[in-house]
Amino acid sequence: MQNSAERLEKMIHKLRDHDHRITPQRLAILKVLAASEGHPSVEQIYARVKTDFPTTSLATIYKNVSLMKSLGEVLELGFSDDSNRYDGNNLYPHPHLVCTHCKKIIDPDLSMLPGLTRELVQETGFRILNHRMDFFGICPECQDN
Repeated sequence: MQNSAERLEKMIHKLRDHDHRITPQRLAILKVLAASEGHPSVEQIYARVKTDFPTTSLATIYKNVSLMKSLGEVLELGFSDDSNRYDGNNLYPHPHLVCTHCKKIIDPDLSMLPGLTRELVQETGFRILNHRMDFFGICPECQDN
């Protein structure tokens, strides 16, 4: 996981390279995405940004998240319950642990993942373009409740 200040600077640089303005609302959205340890939903980003910018609309959040995704600066995680969560910090494919109770998402550090990918290529002959690995369970906090 990158430093959120460094990620923020990279996102701003990418927007400027593509001639997009850095408005105060857009900057607030980028800050949430750059520090997205919890893989926030658009609604969660909206709730965080709305405290400082009460006139910001949910549509503005959707447009900006979509823009950042199109620029390759946000990883979108779609789930079967039609909810999407966003990772603006780890842009490469990586595994996730998802709590089925509180919906918390964390990124485990699995050092064996590159080896698993190589093994799949060797076993199947596939050229892996992308991957996604999610583990679903109950987090320690929810187990205690």
